[in-house]
Amino acid sequence: MAQAPASQTLSRGIRILEILADARAPLTIDELAAELGVHRSIAYRLLRTLEDHALVSRDAAGRLALGARMAALAAGVSQDLQAEALPELTAVANELGMTCFLAVLDRDECITLASVEPRHAIASVAQRPGARHSITVGAPSKAILSALPAGEWPVDPSPVLRAQIDDARERGYATSHDEVIPTVQAVAVPLRLRGSQRPHRPAAIAVVHVGTDADPAALAARLELSAAAIRGALGGSAS
Repeated sequence: MAQAPASQTLSRGIRILEILADARAPLTIDELAAELGVHRSIAYRLLRTLEDHALVSRDAAGRLALGARMAALAAGVSQDLQAEALPELTAVANELGMTCFLAVLDRDECITLASVEPRHAIASVAQRPGARHSITVGAPSKAILSALPAGEWPVDPSPVLRAQIDDARERGYATSHDEVIPTVQAVAVPLRLRGSQRPHRPAAIAVVHVGTDADPAALAARLELSAAAIRGALGGSAS
């Protein structure tokens, strides 16, 4: 059985933020309460507190979305890593015409920490910071796991996933197709930061695209150049 949270109110407030982060459009209070599994009045009291701290905002119709304060809080997560990664993500995105993003391991999930869409592309895949999915799917997940000893994996992978991780370790990059978002392909390389001046969670940088004939190895080679630049800026080793 799952252990009960030390503070149910705090847990519910955090869950509201997670629900709004995952939502593809603003939600009504009734929709949020249903997703949270509580009465509308309870959801309303929690939302008032979050609104007071600018973590949640309402539009003219009363629909709810994450507030501007969340962006400031997110910017403080691994601030040095984000600062060094953003110029590289921007360069890759504009050079390849693909969305480039930085992902990190968080327990048994892969979370997008920063993302840059290409400036002049006609169409690109959106990859929002804060987006998360299971560490068992997606190119960034496989890239992250390929750089970790099996004893540090947060999950026991299936034989198929284990083979994909082994392939990624041998090639130096991972690929995925239709695993997280239908029709979307991704290529990722691990961002090995062990030995850097500050501890960082296991990470990867990746590009996502739809229906191109781009060579995954060539994309990975370009990503590795940026990964090396980020490692060097943070004082990390290549191993």
